[in-house]
Amino acid sequence: MITLKSAHELVLMREAGRIVAEVLAEIREAVTPGITTADLEAIAGRIIVEKHGAIPSFKGYRGFPGMICTSVNDEIVHGIPGSRILHEGEIVSVDVGVIYKGYHGDAAITVGVGQIEPESQRLMDVTAESLRIGIEAARPGGWTWDISRAIQNYVEEQGYSVVREYTGHGIGSQMHEDPQIPNYHAPRIGARVRLRPGMTFALEPMVIIGDWRTRVLDDKWTVVTADGTRSAHYEHTVAVTKDGPQIMTSL
Repeated sequence: MITLKSAHELVLMREAGRIVAEVLAEIREAVTPGITTADLEAIAGRIIVEKHGAIPSFKGYRGFPGMICTSVNDEIVHGIPGSRILHEGEIVSVDVGVIYKGYHGDAAITVGVGQIEPESQRLMDVTAESLRIGIEAARPGGWTWDISRAIQNYVEEQGYSVVREYTGHGIGSQMHEDPQIPNYHAPRIGARVRLRPGMTFALEPMVIIGDWRTRVLDDKWTVVTADGTRSAHYEHTVAVTKDGPQIMTSL
């Protein structure tokens, strides 16, 4: 069921979103050659739990073992933090979710490790821009497929592919709520949902240099590109308001 959030609920989601944004800002600064993905998770734990007394959304969700997701190079989403060392030239996507007083914020960024190749930087830039374009389409009176189509059109114009198997989603008192919002025009997946003030979504384009197909590693969580090419992932929690879209996961 699609719910419209009250002003009070939006305030709580905004607070959750600020915590998410704070975590991502610190992690962005911390990503350097030699750091481990477990080190990044420790930053998240310090801010989410110790500083703010909030709850990591991902920890234990359907059995996920980490507080954040760290996905490196050809890993798209759901990478598990651990002993992996990040090396010069790699890229790492970091996805963070926070529960604050019962409400969720969810966002992701992709960060280059030291000096990266121009193609990796372009991939990141295109993905970030596709998110901006998708957010801009989240206006009252439109449809969820306006968001999907805007993201897909831009990404494919740049010569890249959007992931099909994993989508954006409604968010609020649950991390995943209706509707699904694909990053491509898919009329059978939530396409006829009219956008109204009070709706809140996690929009999250996942973009691949090569083919859009994916596979899951033996850990049953980490999703990688089927062809081994690199992927980037950007995400914001967004509220539809009468004045247009409002990003909830920014400082």
